[in-house]
Amino acid sequence: MRFLVTSLLVLFFSCQGVCQKPKVAQEGTVFESLRKKMVQEQIIARGVRDPEVLRAMLKVERHKFVPPEEENSAYEDRALPIGHHQTISQPYVVAAMTEALEVQRGMKVLEIGTGSGYQAAILAEMGATVFSIEIVKELADEARERLKRLGYDNVTVIHGDGYKGLKEEAPFDRIIVTAAPPDVPQALVDQLKVGGIMVLPVGEIVQDLIVIKKKDTGIERNYLFPVRFVPMVRSKD
Repeated sequence: MRFLVTSLLVLFFSCQGVCQKPKVAQEGTVFESLRKKMVQEQIIARGVRDPEVLRAMLKVERHKFVPPEEENSAYEDRALPIGHHQTISQPYVVAAMTEALEVQRGMKVLEIGTGSGYQAAILAEMGATVFSIEIVKELADEARERLKRLGYDNVTVIHGDGYKGLKEEAPFDRIIVTAAPPDVPQALVDQLKVGGIMVLPVGEIVQDLIVIKKKDTGIERNYLFPVRFVPMVRSKD
């Protein structure tokens, strides 16, 4: 009888560290639930239907792209600060811009404004090869390390001026801009393939999200909805 009681006590105390689910696993389950709720209530409910966009939004762990103090707010319906006066965009805006971009697997995409790397990760999940330019060196370095750590080998982060684009890798099938210039930078139009699509916010005090389609006959502009992004910054040189 003593042997049985002793064995039960050993099992009980052993289970305090082994039989319970690890905290990390529990947190992962909570974040997964919040991510599903985000996609259902913030994105699908507002009309985003592209199955590849929805799959990527479900897959990419947004809480890993915000500062630790913002993790619990990662799946809320709003933009969040990421430092250096920059933000990670509202989930719905990311999804809507990505859907408007009409990305297909194997495309070469230029992103202006890496930020924390979240938008780049979404595009990478959709099978694009992504070149992302960030003017804030600290953010560029952090995003590059983060994306590498999370296994996004099809993303190249460059510290530089997004107004200039990336001429050495042009032309691009798609271009997405995640900061607002006062008007569309001509260098980006020049680096977009004929038949390509560019999505970007344009404006200063009042901004509109627009879709540009480059055709043999010229540029077609379509307006989506009003937005509010941080201004697109130029280098001083």
